[in-house]
Amino acid sequence: MTSEIIYTGDLRTEAVHIKSGNKIITDAPIDNQGKGEAFSPTDLVATALGNCMLTVMGIAANAHGIDMDGARVTINKIMASDPRRISKIEAEIYMPAKTFSAKDKKILEHAGINCPVAKSLHPDLEQQLNFHWPS
Repeated sequence: MTSEIIYTGDLRTEAVHIKSGNKIITDAPIDNQGKGEAFSPTDLVATALGNCMLTVMGIAANAHGIDMDGARVTINKIMASDPRRISKIEAEIYMPAKTFSAKDKKILEHAGINCPVAKSLHPDLEQQLNFHWPS
């Protein structure tokens, strides 16, 4: 089992990661009857893309002796209606001020673009992934 999720009322859930006991709280967003005091479920989906990209890039970096500590991703989630769904996720991937060869860049970009979350999202959900490398 991966997690257990409890509805605590007022459009809030609490998810517990079974192995670690870590918790995540979600709230419905303000534009959908919620308080917006925590990540919404769709925020977590969009955020999972960034988490997955950095994780898989980190695995590739370790395998190839590339230092990418300090890399970060900002996520912008765009919703559509009828039906209400995520229509686009914009990810800006900022690499730290370190030296990366053309080969390093290719390895890391390939890993990020092909992470399991990216490959699990519906093809109708547009993924705009922009890598920013130090000059």
